[in-house]
Amino acid sequence: MTSHLIFIVITWRVVQSINFDAFFRKHRVFEARVFIIFVTIALGTTVSRFFLDFISWSNNLIYLF
Repeated sequence: MTSHLIFIVITWRVVQSINFDAFFRKHRVFEARVFIIFVTIALGTTVSRFFLDFISWSNNLIYLF
């Protein structure tokens, strides 16, 4: 859970540097913010899951030999 939160925060910081104004209609600020939050959560948890799986796979390498 800690890993997920850390990567969500990192992803949030990265997503904030991207200019999304061209992708959203004017006067749709709430929908744009909700979309950015959902994208941040999805990307952050995906990256976190990758790193947790990578650590798990690395620990299981000893069983191959």
